[in-house]
Amino acid sequence: VQLVESGGGLVQAGGSLRLSCAASGTTEIANAMGWYRQAQGKQRELVAGMSDEDHTNYDTSVKGRFTISRDAAKNMVYLEMNSLKPEDTAVYFCLGSFGVGPHARDYWGQGTQVTVSP
Repeated sequence: VQLVESGGGLVQAGGSLRLSCAASGTTEIANAMGWYRQAQGKQRELVAGMSDEDHTNYDTSVKGRFTISRDAAKNMVYLEMNSLKPEDTAVYFCLGSFGVGPHARDYWGQGTQVTVSP
């Protein structure tokens, strides 16, 4: 299974970006998909996640500004980011969780850089 992110870039504070992530190499639908980010010198952290029942969860720092959505049939997940702040600058990674029980496995994308200038 391969996950490929797109949509990162450079934006001014207050601007918007939309990230996309596509999972390929499997006919299985992901149980859950989500977005993490890792700023320079910091640990990777959860930004937003969505289950196969469309339950969502967000880090408190992005609530009200970011929206996660997914097209389960296509194994795609999106992250709409509005009112971006310089502290949102990070590499954003897509995560897909597949399988159950002993066959459960997480797959990561390679990451896409988001840079927010003051």
